[in-house]
Amino acid sequence: MSAPRPRTVLTGASAAGLAAGALLHVAGASAEGDAVWVAVAAAGAVAAAWWVVEGLRRGRFGTDVIALFALAGTIAVGEALAGAVIAVMLTGGRLLEDRASRRAHADLGALLERAPTTARVERGGSLVTVAAEEVRVGDLVVVANGETVPVDGRLEDGSAVLDEAAVTGEPLPVERHTDDALTSGVVNAGPAFRLRATTEARDSTYAAIIALVREAEAGSAPFVRMADRYAAVFLPITVVLAAASWLLSGDPVRAVAVLVVATPCPLILAAPIAFTSGMSRSARRGVIVKGGDALERLARARTLLFDKTGTVTAGSPRLTGIATVEGVGVEEALTAAASLDQFSPHTLAAAIVRAARERGLSPAMPADVVEVPGSGIAGRVGEVRVRVGKAAWAAPDPPREWVAHVRARAQHEDAVTVFVGLGGRMAGALLLHDPLRPDAPRTFRLLRQAGIDRMVMATGDRAPAAAVIGDYVGADQVHAEQSPQAKAELARAENSRAPTVMVGDGVNDAPALACAGVGVALGARGATASSQAADIVIAVDRLARLADVLAIARRTRLIARQSAFAGMGLSLAAMVAAALGYLPPVAGAVFQEVVDVAVILNALRALASGGWRRPPALRREEADLVRRLDAEHRALWPRIERLPQAADSVVRLPPGRLGPVAEELADFLDDLVRHERTDERKLYPAVDRALRTSEATATMSRAHAEINAAARRVQELLPRLADTGTDEERHRAAELLLGLHALLRLHFAQEEENYHALATALESGGDAGEDGTGPPEGPGGGVPRPRRGPGGPSRLRHRRRMEAGGG
Repeated sequence: MSAPRPRTVLTGASAAGLAAGALLHVAGASAEGDAVWVAVAAAGAVAAAWWVVEGLRRGRFGTDVIALFALAGTIAVGEALAGAVIAVMLTGGRLLEDRASRRAHADLGALLERAPTTARVERGGSLVTVAAEEVRVGDLVVVANGETVPVDGRLEDGSAVLDEAAVTGEPLPVERHTDDALTSGVVNAGPAFRLRATTEARDSTYAAIIALVREAEAGSAPFVRMADRYAAVFLPITVVLAAASWLLSGDPVRAVAVLVVATPCPLILAAPIAFTSGMSRSARRGVIVKGGDALERLARARTLLFDKTGTVTAGSPRLTGIATVEGVGVEEALTAAASLDQFSPHTLAAAIVRAARERGLSPAMPADVVEVPGSGIAGRVGEVRVRVGKAAWAAPDPPREWVAHVRARAQHEDAVTVFVGLGGRMAGALLLHDPLRPDAPRTFRLLRQAGIDRMVMATGDRAPAAAVIGDYVGADQVHAEQSPQAKAELARAENSRAPTVMVGDGVNDAPALACAGVGVALGARGATASSQAADIVIAVDRLARLADVLAIARRTRLIARQSAFAGMGLSLAAMVAAALGYLPPVAGAVFQEVVDVAVILNALRALASGGWRRPPALRREEADLVRRLDAEHRALWPRIERLPQAADSVVRLPPGRLGPVAEELADFLDDLVRHERTDERKLYPAVDRALRTSEATATMSRAHAEINAAARRVQELLPRLADTGTDEERHRAAELLLGLHALLRLHFAQEEENYHALATALESGGDAGEDGTGPPEGPGGGVPRPRRGPGGPSRLRHRRRMEAGGG
């Protein structure tokens, strides 16, 4: 059993002394009883004096001085009982504060407790258990059911079911598949799987989160400055009122009574507990706040300055188009490029490999692979020499007109080009684009609603690309082609006009994060410099958490101010009553304790979810439907992006060679129409019920009608195109395909933003964050704490047993 804490001992001793003095009075030993009460009051005065000194060492003054004056006054005027009651109330209030703070810090502490200490690694043909710090890049790690993933890596084979609640806040398990990236700190909620380590433990995602947590705990002292500011005003008012009551009445007891009810426990307790609770609430949402002072500054923010790449865009490119020369198939060019890019660490290479696998292609194992940074990669795939990279690298003499056409198209689509050469000749070009985050527009709307008046984008990207993204998210001003130094100067300038929060994710954003009023880093991808420079770090790859933490900050500050003002108001009223002789010291001490308890309970409300703007609730089966449709969305996207190539083939190829193209289009249109019908018949009615209106889905239903009409027209033309289609019919089909492509891109983006985000926000009855942008925390609202040892049961498995009626 652990030893009792000093404040617990002090409170217990004070309460025992108060009770012992009362028993002595009942037994007729009044003098002895008074002596015990005086001793209790004296002990309380010593404790208060220690807290005053401790506050002075931290640069604070005022919050404990009145309590010291009150205790000294009761001893001086012979109000022994009042002094003992004050001592009990003061030490008891400190004990309540300590326990409330420990509860609020529990979510941060749970993150530290979950840190994996061991890992099981395949070495020399056997499985050995090693310290997590001994795992090296490339090691094959085995993660059993209930164990925490010790390092970042990629799933080696098969699938894995993971409980990611501690890292992402996601309450339900998620399934990952071969070659998917897995982050450390998540829990295996299914059968054992093998992980190929891509980092060492000290460089992993969870290690970075733990470092941020420790930094947050170390830097949490400044958050009581708001209480100190109020105390600086409250203290002189108290002294003047106590002195005036003594001088006007000639009774020093009245002055002591004023000091008793002025004991500033509401100020001592309100701000620390509220802001610590707000930090805890943020930690549950995957946001690490480095001190309550940062949370308070965020609550006052009126301007948002933000980066583009990796902040409002996904930060990882996606293949959006393929152009090929005459005689080369789209799949042939993509498969050859993906085969080589399996051996390249470049982000574009990873996107190309991922796109090939999404399209059902199987990249081959290349040979003689050589990569030249800045130019490209070369090798042999089967018997064909393949080169991927810049145009001049892909082919010695590329067709200039064709290359110019591809580059013009890429510029128009805000894409980058990767050229593919086969056998020394140009074969094709892959167009890749960094897409907007699906949750970005909604997040920025929520920020506007939360009180952000001005939004400014600062990016190093080109002006045209920046302007497009700025329009998507509703930026008031866009600054393109900005260096890190220019971003920092802009942050200073904006902060001089109004409290400014800067949001970024890369190393180049670190100076601006440090210069802004509040720096918020998207640290899920391990940008160490930006995370260190920032005041707040979003440790999950979700921009919507920015709206969460702003709502938490505003609510926390409101609760802290409510508690402080209500406590001070009640204390001032009681001080007036005491000055007029209507409230003696003992009754004043009891009244003050009631105020203290009310203040603590109110400040702890910052731990809860708030209750306003609560999102509508979908039933679990409806949330499952949303998840399934979201998976269909992801499967349909690559096929949608192939529509321009299909349109080009319809016009260019003779009817006799259009059979495979027509067959692929027919399959796609069948799947598309079936998906849209499911949306219309099942998803939209569920959303209408949750929102209690059909207005939100009305325009989306109109889009469904347009999509279905275009699909039917193409389906009617397909049989003739594959046989004896005329030029007019082929051009008509191509126009329909291009129009359908544009319509589907817009419609799918709108659905993902407005409805498919419901899968994460509403699957457990709508108990989401402060603004409804994220998932609930699950039963108990805390961070799960699974066992770290081999075979330890997971929270998910325990929950399933309970739901099934087990113990």
